[in-house]
Amino acid sequence: MKLKVCGMKYNIAEIADFQPDYMGFIFYEKSPRHFEGVIPELPKAIKKVGVFVDEDESFIKRISKEYNLDCIQLHGHESPEFCNSIKSIGKQIIKVFSIKNTFDFSVLKDYEAVCDYYLFDTKGKLPGGNGYSFNWSVLEDYNSTKPFFLSGGIGLENTDNIMSFLRRQESKYCCAIDVNSKFEIEPGLKNIKDLERFKNELSR
Repeated sequence: MKLKVCGMKYNIAEIADFQPDYMGFIFYEKSPRHFEGVIPELPKAIKKVGVFVDEDESFIKRISKEYNLDCIQLHGHESPEFCNSIKSIGKQIIKVFSIKNTFDFSVLKDYEAVCDYYLFDTKGKLPGGNGYSFNWSVLEDYNSTKPFFLSGGIGLENTDNIMSFLRRQESKYCCAIDVNSKFEIEPGLKNIKDLERFKNELSR
């Protein structure tokens, strides 16, 4: 199971030392984790993910080139046509869908050909980083074969629940766990020891 650490802002190099599979940088001005600094040289095995929320196509393409991003995560209300246009720059596309207690998976149909991954996050006041999990049993109705990231309020206290989920049928296409606010000392500053412990638990 792969690990994505999102909301990177401050201790980037230190987090990179224990080599998560993905590191997410949020290019959304309203977020307390809004990134506008310099990304240090990262190991090639780590994929850089740029997170955007209902942003202009030209801005996404410019940032993608400036930071040499590997993946574009679209966290707003982006249409399949918009995703397809962004995909044309040759980056992997992660499309986010927010879930609370129910979800209509039929909405995914139009995104199948234009996204590489889905990411299922908690529906809350913010586009991300709300700090609590959605009802994962909703994913029993997942009717696609596209790999997805599981996100939303995941912390050390969820380790047993994560391991239990990964043994169930609905996790068949789950390819990565996405963590953020539950592993922070403050927004954008990650708790390295807790992240290392969580990564080790995932590798059991």
